[in-house]
Amino acid sequence: MNIIHADFKKGDVKLRITDPEDLWYLSHLIDPGDFVKGKTTRKIKIGDGDNAKTVKKTYFLKIEAETIDFDQSGDILRVNGKIKEGPEEVPKDSYQAIPLEEGSEFVLEKVGWMEFQKQKLEESAQKKHNFLIIIFDREESLFALTKKFGYQVILKIKGDVPKKAKTVEIKTDFQQEIIKTINTYNERHLPEKIILASPAFWKENLLKKISDPEVKKKIVLVNCSDVSERSIDEVLGSKELEKTLQSSRARTEKILMDELLSEINKNGLAVYAWGEVKKAIDAGAVSKLLLTDDFIQQKREEGHYIELDKLMKQIDVLKGQINILSSKQETGQKLDGLGGIAAILRYKLEW
Repeated sequence: MNIIHADFKKGDVKLRITDPEDLWYLSHLIDPGDFVKGKTTRKIKIGDGDNAKTVKKTYFLKIEAETIDFDQSGDILRVNGKIKEGPEEVPKDSYQAIPLEEGSEFVLEKVGWMEFQKQKLEESAQKKHNFLIIIFDREESLFALTKKFGYQVILKIKGDVPKKAKTVEIKTDFQQEIIKTINTYNERHLPEKIILASPAFWKENLLKKISDPEVKKKIVLVNCSDVSERSIDEVLGSKELEKTLQSSRARTEKILMDELLSEINKNGLAVYAWGEVKKAIDAGAVSKLLLTDDFIQQKREEGHYIELDKLMKQIDVLKGQINILSSKQETGQKLDGLGGIAAILRYKLEW
């Protein structure tokens, strides 16, 4: 995201979307009641009677957001609402959608920006740290790319390897397939680091077979338990990657989720589920709030988002942290299993 202009006192920022991942951030930054100014197309009727025809025209409009629809598969976000400003030929208070996608420039106006929203905006504008993760053993491999908001599994490969391989050639063929894929993704995605993770000694064996010096110097070796998406979180939280991934959001969320689960397991400074978290917020006891994007969407669909927004503002006033996790990631799925919302507390509550 490119922040062209920002005046948080007035409440408006002008933004340019530079990456499809920016849309995930915007889906949580734009709230019902905000104003969005941007380009959109609208059908209008020209002429009368038999000569009438409908044409599409491009307008620059200001709308008051009511719903925000994020289509991750299509890399587009639509903000829907009533028109508040525009040309005379466009009826005021009629409904219109403003589509936002890579390359779009628009203005977002809020009555007030919460601190966590400013942080999210700044985070979206930071350089994207791109890491390629390969988790593998003798039979299968999994490739993933880190994203600004987590990671994405991009490929799974299963080798045609018998349970008891009798020849080295069969294992080598599968390893060569992994190396070939690493080289392809290195050229396509230009990762800063390539993380090879495996149980046992497979990663060391594979590293010896990589001949490209440019690829080799990017590689970091990490241990993991098995080949699964669950192991991606294990890798992201590993000591070997503490420095490499210190700026990675996926690693930050993994550490945060581990802290929450640790407190829950020892019946310590944590609560989860909507009712318990609401009580903790009202008591001013929340240090860190964790919630998933699916939970936020659910509250919007139920018509309860205003209540959630009010509670987040209470946390913001008391300088608490607000963390939105993606339900597509392992950490977010764990949080959804706890009701989609949880909190780490400043002090223990007695009900």
